[in-house]
Amino acid sequence: MALIEVAARYPVAPDVVWNELRHLERHGQWMSDAVAMVFATDQREGVGTSFRCTTRVGPFTTQDLMTITEWVDGATMDVQHSGLVSGRGSFVLKPEGFGSSLSWSESLHFPWWALGPIGAYLASPVLKRLWARNLRTLGSLLTK
Repeated sequence: MALIEVAARYPVAPDVVWNELRHLERHGQWMSDAVAMVFATDQREGVGTSFRCTTRVGPFTTQDLMTITEWVDGATMDVQHSGLVSGRGSFVLKPEGFGSSLSWSESLHFPWWALGPIGAYLASPVLKRLWARNLRTLGSLLTK
């Protein structure tokens, strides 16, 4: 299993961050690894929303089914992944001074044929750098 955690601080109020984060269909604008998303449900936000996400990291491409498992407006969004790599992800948004902090954590399980714990160990630093860059890209969108 890989546990990956990144965080960023933004000079905007939490509601500004949440207003972007809540639009799942726009995540590909700031997540460079999310190359395509197709909703599997009519709903587009909230618990129960499901979508297929094509993800590309370097030469590796996978398609995961993702389902929102927790949604607290303005505060928390959790997702369950199933696919090549399975696990859980979480965004937690908090006010911080005159701005906001956003943490992103993922607990991912790699199958044996993707080298299991070794694959998780090798992928962790790559994913951490990638997701930290994604949060910086989100920040640039928020402050335009």
